[in-house]
This record gives sequence, structure tokens and C-alpha cells, in this order.
Amino acid sequence: MKYLVVLGDGMADEPMEALDGKTVLEYAETPMMDELAAMGEIGLVHTIPEGMKPGSDTANLSVLGYDPKKYYSGRSPLEALSIGVPMKDTDVAFRANIVTLSDDEPYEEKTMIDHSSDEISTEDAAVLIEALKEGMSFEGHQLYVGTSYRHCLIRENGSVVALSQPHDILTQKITEYLPQDEALLRMQKQSYEILSKHPLNLERVKKGLHPANSLWFWGAGTKPALTSFEEIYHKKAVMISAVDLLKGIAVGAGMKNIIVEGANGGLHTNYEGKAQAAVDALLKDGYDFAYIHVEAPDEMGHQGSVERKLQAVQFLDERVIRYVKEKMDASGEEYRLLVLPDHPTPIRVRTHTADPVPYLLYDSTKPEKHDWHYNEREAAESGNDVAHGYEMMGYLFA
Repeated sequence: MKYLVVLGDGMADEPMEALDGKTVLEYAETPMMDELAAMGEIGLVHTIPEGMKPGSDTANLSVLGYDPKKYYSGRSPLEALSIGVPMKDTDVAFRANIVTLSDDEPYEEKTMIDHSSDEISTEDAAVLIEALKEGMSFEGHQLYVGTSYRHCLIRENGSVVALSQPHDILTQKITEYLPQDEALLRMQKQSYEILSKHPLNLERVKKGLHPANSLWFWGAGTKPALTSFEEIYHKKAVMISAVDLLKGIAVGAGMKNIIVEGANGGLHTNYEGKAQAAVDALLKDGYDFAYIHVEAPDEMGHQGSVERKLQAVQFLDERVIRYVKEKMDASGEEYRLLVLPDHPTPIRVRTHTADPVPYLLYDSTKPEKHDWHYNEREAAESGNDVAHGYEMMGYLFA
């Protein structure tokens, strides 16, 4: 038996007037997910433990079978693992987004325009990070290049401080959300002075793109310690994701990271490449479990784009789930497939919420016959409700 998870990051949503009172999952054309729902099981799962912030960090740990209340030590340390940052037990890691702030006001009165600087490429971001390293004082800190707008700052002998997530304050003035930590605030201000004048950003503005004009620190945490996935579940596992957070979780859990060319975490990622990598890992390379993470629905939710989020969900259905099912069926290998989001990213709020998410579980050896479609409403009507997200792995492998 082989096992797969296809996780559409943030694809759960709320009913909206623009979609005739339906959610994105209800309105989108998703024939493969609906076909699997009719032959499998649907329900709701609570991926965010009560009292914890809804994030891809806690939610994906949960889906992978790790109780966030036991294992979570912060988001940025997990990302640091993925890019090979050496962390000591006394270090603190911070996510360092390159964001777009408004231009004209004093720094403290600027507005958060874009948490991702138009999903800046890793290549462009690396140029800007290098300029910051040359022009700023980072005493007691080290800045590391990550992926796209997501980078990492390490503080030696630090302590965890409360910070605001930039995607939570889109279109808002940053005044009330600035770091209280003097060193972090100083570095953010210095970064704006350098980046706002950088030739690369001046070119971006000419092209109609958002300038990546400031660092923004958040997600502080200490060195994580995850128990090996194989030790817990006795399954050889691979992770297929374009984002450092998921790759870092995989490193911590002892899973193999498969890097797919053209996979970038955006709407136009290499969907087929991810699906093929999972199938090859299971059918050719002897792995038991593959986790395919697709970031695009979440990013489109943060952008507040109904049209693009619909497109992301439809791409997931046609270019990942259909591909996986057809290849696995053709192989004759028995398999179980779990499809779900990690958390909702509703268009209305453009950030994460802690509501339960719909799951779909299909077993190729036990196809059933239902009238279900895969969406939030019918998942709730099914009566199936998993109280703790970290129970889903055991359920998948049962």
C-alpha cells in the first residue's frame, strides 16, 4: 500500500456573494476531487489547536501527525532548517519578509501594501539581500537568503519576542504593528533606506511591479526538535514543496525533500512536475508516503483575488490530483489518498483563520458510492469530524 497527501495550502474559504453564495471549492470546476469524494470519505478536520495562531506552520505540523502544542517552537526555525542555517540552542530565528511599504510617509506611518512584493523571484531577492548585507549593521545577527520573499534572520543568544505577521496587516498602517525590539526596528528602517533606492527596485516600479523596499521580521522561534516521521509511522516519506517552511519540517522529520524544477510557490508553479515526482518516489524509488504541498491557493487568498484562487484550485485538481490518480491506477499499486487544505485563507480577510477544513480520503481498494462533492458545506453535512489534525496521519495509515 502506498500513501499520498495532496495539500492545497489555504484553499478553504467562506461563501461569498461574488460566487453566488458559494465558496471557492463549491464554485470551482473540480471534477477529480468530486469523483474521489463520491468514492471515498469526506469530513471536517480541526488542524489548528485551540489557543494557537492559524498558520501554515502549526497546520502542516498537525496534518503530518505532530501535535503543535508539543512540537512547535516557532515558524522561522523550521524554515532555517530547510536552507541549512546552523542554529545553536541559544539562537533565535526570525522570518525576514521582503515587503512593499507605501512610499511617502515617515517609516512609522507607512502602510503595508504587499507582504510578498509581487511574489518577487528568489534571484531578485538574493540581489537585494546582498545589498543589505553590504550596507547594514547586523551586529549579533546573521541574514540568510531563502526563497522568493521569505528569508531568515538569526539572533545569537536571543529570546523569542512577539511580532506581527505582515499578511495579517495588509492595507493597514504599520504604526501599531512595528517591533518593540529596538534592534529589529532599527534594521527594518535601515533596510528601507537601502532598498527603496536600489536600482533593481527602481526598475520594478518602471515595470509596474511592487518595489521590495523593506525587511519585516516575524515568526520568532528557537531550534526545533521533531521525532523522525519514519520512527513514528514506519513509513519512508518524501516532501514535495516549493516553500522553505515545508522543506524545513521535512528536514526536522527526517523526510527526503524532492526539489522540482520550476516549482516556485506561485500560481504558475510546476504542478505536473510535483505530481510526477511523487509518483516516481512511490513507484520507482521505494518510498511509502509522499506529501505534495501546493502553495498557490494560499497566495491568491492573501492577494484577495477570487479569480486567481479559483484558478489555483482548478489547477490543483486537473494538474496534480488527476495526474496522481491516473498514474497510480495505471500502475496497479494499491494506495490511499488524502486531500485537504492546512487552514482556510478567506478572500474576505486575506489571511488565515482557524476554522476546520474539509478533508477527502480515498482508498483505491475500497471505492464506495456516495453523492458527495468535495467542499466545506458537504464536508460539514457528512457528520465526520476529526477533532485533532494530528490524528489524520494515523487515520490515513490505518
